[in-house]
Amino acid sequence: MIRVILLIDCASEFDRKLLRGVMKYSRENGPWLFYRMPSDFRRGQGREEWVLEWARKWKADAIIGRWDEEKVNLLNRLNIPIVLQNNRSRSDVYSNLTGDYVNTGRMAARYFRKKLFINFAFFGVRHIIWSEERCAGFQDEVEQFRGRFFAYKAEPSANPEREAVILWLNALPKPVALFCCDDAHALFISETCKMSGIRIPEEISLLGVDNDELLCGISDPPISSIELDVEHGGYQTCKFLHRRLLNGGGAPFNVVINPIRIIQRHSSQRYNTSDPYVERLVGFIDDNYFRDIDMQTLVQSVPLSRRSIEMRFRKETGTSIYQYLITTRIEHFAHLLATTDLPVMDIACQAGFKDCSNIARIFKKYKGCSPLEFRQKNCVF
Repeated sequence: MIRVILLIDCASEFDRKLLRGVMKYSRENGPWLFYRMPSDFRRGQGREEWVLEWARKWKADAIIGRWDEEKVNLLNRLNIPIVLQNNRSRSDVYSNLTGDYVNTGRMAARYFRKKLFINFAFFGVRHIIWSEERCAGFQDEVEQFRGRFFAYKAEPSANPEREAVILWLNALPKPVALFCCDDAHALFISETCKMSGIRIPEEISLLGVDNDELLCGISDPPISSIELDVEHGGYQTCKFLHRRLLNGGGAPFNVVINPIRIIQRHSSQRYNTSDPYVERLVGFIDDNYFRDIDMQTLVQSVPLSRRSIEMRFRKETGTSIYQYLITTRIEHFAHLLATTDLPVMDIACQAGFKDCSNIARIFKKYKGCSPLEFRQKNCVF
């Protein structure tokens, strides 16, 4: 029987999803025996020795969890496989449980861009890798389409200064698309906006990460969030760990948890446009892009002439109605390529491309590579 120590709290939805993936693998390939160190093990004196002592006493075969104590080399002291999530950096010694943080930030920026925003802000934590890299991806994507970018980063190991955050929020140009490093920080922003009279989503469109339904739902309004493939990450961690144990060793490995999709709630439902007809048309495209719709169907969704709505749409969005429809389909196409193993032609149909003969050419025009090349670079399955 394989014995695994879990240095994992259960307070967050991320940790619970991770544990569900671990449990799923153990049920299919076990039995495995787990010991979860109590949540306060990090706070006491001698906490490093506590982990070492229990691992030896319990004859642990492996360790999975969060560990920021670089001064203690668990690997050399125990000589067992160890998979750790370090908030400060990725390890060159241990196997890493990490994430595609940069592309999570890019996904957030693209989402807000489709909402027609020109002002973008990030709220996170300084020197924490998942926050810093989400900020970097978000900022880079925003700068590519020449949006205005603002950031506030709190110091780690401390609650953000609410008064300072209020001053920052009040100074932001409105309306603004605000991406937070996780749902806990998004909830802090939501509470702070309530205290200072800033309206969500009218003045601030708010998005978090982790899709923690409790944190997102307790907010008024409920918070939109990026869902991560955490359960799959827990499953893959055990799969790679099991392989190392069966082979009697091997090099450290990385398990990368990828963003899946954005769960939209009321905090980010609005589009940044003062034209109600453009907003209605954009919403119609986002809800129906996968259907067999043409320009005639699109313009019939608003009570204006085709020429009038096309002029108003280009003025508000900087692009044509047709190009917006194609871009929406391509983004959904790319998402399915990266997150499923469906055949390319099936994905093209699901994305709304009924004539698939030119799909490779169209995709390459927008993404710079063929669908198969994109899948090889970005697949998460």
